[in-house]
Amino acid sequence: MSGKEIPYRFADATPAAEVTARFSHLEPGGESGESLRVAGRVMLLRLQGKLAFATLRDWSGQVQLFCLAAVTEDFEELKRANLGDWIGAEGEVVRTKRGELSVKVARWSLLARARGGFGDKWRGIHDPEVRLRQREVDLWANEGVRERFLLRSKVVATLRQLLSARGFVEVETPVLHPIPGGGLAKPFITHYNSMHSDFYLRIALELYLKRCVIGGFERVYEIGRVFRNEGTGSKYNPEFTMLEAYQAYGDYLDMAELQEYLIAGSAAAVTGGTTVTFEDRPLDLTPPWRRATMSEVIEEVTGVEVNLEMGLAELRRLAGSLGVEVAERFDAGQVMTEIYEKTTEPNLWGPVHVMDYPESVSPLTRKHRSKPGYVERLTPIAAGRELGECYSELVDPVDQRARFEAQAAERAAGDEEAMMTDEDFLRALERGMPPTGGIGLGVDRLVMLLTDVHHIREVLLFPALRPEAQRPPEDD
Repeated sequence: MSGKEIPYRFADATPAAEVTARFSHLEPGGESGESLRVAGRVMLLRLQGKLAFATLRDWSGQVQLFCLAAVTEDFEELKRANLGDWIGAEGEVVRTKRGELSVKVARWSLLARARGGFGDKWRGIHDPEVRLRQREVDLWANEGVRERFLLRSKVVATLRQLLSARGFVEVETPVLHPIPGGGLAKPFITHYNSMHSDFYLRIALELYLKRCVIGGFERVYEIGRVFRNEGTGSKYNPEFTMLEAYQAYGDYLDMAELQEYLIAGSAAAVTGGTTVTFEDRPLDLTPPWRRATMSEVIEEVTGVEVNLEMGLAELRRLAGSLGVEVAERFDAGQVMTEIYEKTTEPNLWGPVHVMDYPESVSPLTRKHRSKPGYVERLTPIAAGRELGECYSELVDPVDQRARFEAQAAERAAGDEEAMMTDEDFLRALERGMPPTGGIGLGVDRLVMLLTDVHHIREVLLFPALRPEAQRPPEDD
């Protein structure tokens, strides 16, 4: 196309959905007598001599442009529009004799030229390499993709509203950490030139938020990106979005109730109810959820009793009989957790809170008040997927130092995911931290559940991909 100068702005465009709602009463052949402006991409163009019909889509929906040679300025130039061009148009809202609500175009402006293709005449794009690497094309070409990300945005907004209603305050904490803390994961390392030091992209939000609790923020949360230098997969991406919240004077049972409130509340906000469909099965997220210990659910799924009291040798034997491989360095708690994760968690439809983890796999969690060797930690499971964590937080600086030292020994033995000792956090704990409950909620996994998608890359606008020059298939 040539001749029309692209404007710097196109103001006062009416969303397509609003056009549809306001003028739904028009009968076939009816005229509204009202002129307005619309803008969006040309998704379809049909030429019929001195008539042209274009489907214009914006992010709210679509509307038809009804163009006549005798009415529409620069009609011949409009006929040469490309699929994908951005156009702004102005004219009276009418309904054609065939019943199509339309804007009868009097004037129009080319807002952007589409110099690249958008699939097979907008029937969709199915090549995953194109869909994920060129998400801007996927958002237009494939029905439902944009709606999924709009829903994701609504989930995040809902989480903030729900937490605010409970008196939680949102804060922001550093992304660059001098020590990677708050989780068991391999970090990304960068170098801080002005400080002549290596820093780490955060693997969790936890330790700084706990310092806020020590500082007097009795209910505090953050929603933010965290980074783990690990592989990709259907449930994993090296960077993902986590919600963490901490509540003074609470424990892990209080936080289980908060998780239910957030998850069910998000479901109700975006689907209209607390029962969703996942993998063609109904899943009722209505609180309260069942609560069961790790030992109980392992026995329910495998038929085998598994607990710490039976000792390391027997746990290793049971793991072998169940086909679970465990590392030589694993202690009894790590073996038990590995049995649970490999045999049981994927088979829990739930929703269920799996309670009481071994102490050795929970270095930031308070010891169980009545079960030696265990801690007060639980995970909400739905459709075989862990959505988050709940804890009675460890508040004793002496115990915390001992746990850090045990982690340091694991790290020295070759475990790259083990924690380092964080002296700043220990010093903060020595100032006094009240009994506190904490949660982590995987926002991406929650959106996956609510949209019935089975790969995390479908709820990340721009998932991690290998450089385009290296194109082997992504990890499963």
